[in-house]
Amino acid sequence: MSATPVVTRFAPSPTGFLHIGGARTALFNWLFARHHGGKFLLRIEDTDIARSTPEATAAILDGMAWLGLDYDGEAISQIGRIDIHAKAVETMLERGTAYRCYATKEEIDAAREKARAEKKPLGYDSPWRDKAPDLTSDMPFTVRLKAPREGETVIEDAVQGRVAFGNHQLDDLILLRSDGTPTYMLAVVVDDHDMGVTHVIRGDDHLTNAARQTLIYQALGLTPPIFSHIPLIHGPDGAKLSKRHGALGVGEYRDMGYLPEAMRNYLARLGWAHGDDEFFTTEQATEWFGLEGIGKSAARFDFAKLENLNGQHMRAADDAYLADTAADLLKSNDGIVLTAEQHDALRLAMPGLKERAKTVNELAASAYYIYATRPLMLEPKAEKLLTDEARETLAELTSQLRDGNDWLAEKLEETVKTFAETKGQKLGKIAQPMRAALTGKTSSPGIYDVMVTLGREETLARLEDQSRD
Repeated sequence: MSATPVVTRFAPSPTGFLHIGGARTALFNWLFARHHGGKFLLRIEDTDIARSTPEATAAILDGMAWLGLDYDGEAISQIGRIDIHAKAVETMLERGTAYRCYATKEEIDAAREKARAEKKPLGYDSPWRDKAPDLTSDMPFTVRLKAPREGETVIEDAVQGRVAFGNHQLDDLILLRSDGTPTYMLAVVVDDHDMGVTHVIRGDDHLTNAARQTLIYQALGLTPPIFSHIPLIHGPDGAKLSKRHGALGVGEYRDMGYLPEAMRNYLARLGWAHGDDEFFTTEQATEWFGLEGIGKSAARFDFAKLENLNGQHMRAADDAYLADTAADLLKSNDGIVLTAEQHDALRLAMPGLKERAKTVNELAASAYYIYATRPLMLEPKAEKLLTDEARETLAELTSQLRDGNDWLAEKLEETVKTFAETKGQKLGKIAQPMRAALTGKTSSPGIYDVMVTLGREETLARLEDQSRD
């Protein structure tokens, strides 16, 4: 553990849902902070008033809560710190590392058009850089960084290694707009410093921003944090991740039946590795996580791998927890509210159900027989199994089952096997119509487990429903 307590942050813009790339960034910051016993902070970067919405903020908070990424203290709203950002600019003006620029939009556009025609960099070379400001003027102005013109700015990135930028590439960026609002670059630096952030872990599309932000740190006389820029997530085809690949809101993965612990496991493996380990718990990931395990190549999102991991986590999960999760999904996705008896039955059936499913939605669908109402809707294939002969056989079997005393899986199996032998039929010819009658489907957990889960009265009633002509 480092001598200085580790502080990381996740800083989303509330302009949409928490997408999968943002979720992974939040997870890496959370894991690094928790591994070092440090703090993980949340900052909502809402200075873009036109695009920021309370609904987006709520969606981000909801997504993080579902993923289990708890943050320390209160979430910080960036827009509430505008006065502090402006004071930082005053400090730079006093230090001579920033200046007021009175150039009009038309002048800047004309200069850039000229640079474009001459195939030169489009950064604006302001004539106000070395002029004394006219403090009596009522002309609108922006405040720009007085960036160095010579030499280079070096980022010692914990993932990318040493990255150098020629200062001629880094123009005098705007710090404060003419309406007094801060730009993203300024606000990030001031807020990260004031929050005590020691490590900035984010996508490598921010690498150039790190150079610009380093210049702002230097202009304020401050030490930059340790930067770690992680490769972006691509689709299986190597192209930039899009909705067709899986660039969805985190909430959509919840609705599709993925477990949060499986999502944490899968997202951790997107760009980070601990040897050859694929399946691991969040506790293990927290113990193992380090920046040295992050690769430099883009990670590829693969739904098949996510489903496989989710299935493993489901099989390892507590039955009561899975029953609660499935019940919640049935309510939110389908409007189905389980009774207390049905919820208990679902938990009782869970050992058999979770062995066959890769998502909670699959699990809930296979548990249809538990919450279905009589008479059952039968799948076409199940309906075909219930021939006249099969219905007559079920009527005889139902009579024998009604006379039995012990409603236990092994006793029920014994009764059905004896009945099949007496009839001179193979067990499958009896069990398949039974499954159709009891579940409405041709596949289900073990038929005797189904009978125990449903209980004597419901089992007999369903068999009677299908025994009649």
